[in-house]
Amino acid sequence: MASERKALPVIDTTRCTGCGWCVAVCPPHVLSLAVVPGWQKKSTLHDEAGCTGCAKCAVRCPFDAIAMQRLGGGPLDEG
Repeated sequence: MASERKALPVIDTTRCTGCGWCVAVCPPHVLSLAVVPGWQKKSTLHDEAGCTGCAKCAVRCPFDAIAMQRLGGGPLDEG
């Protein structure tokens, strides 16, 4: 399924609060929370190859911190 994906999530760490909603809704469990400088938690894509590109993480993020980036180019048209 990952070979059919059209996009990958790109996380804006300036908007991410580390709430974990994206991690909770990720079906293949490829997102996790990582501790960054300042002891804050931020979401990270730890298994790019396992990502299906379903965009559930981007849809669920209440802070608009995740955008789907088209493979090989610009943002995915979500409309």
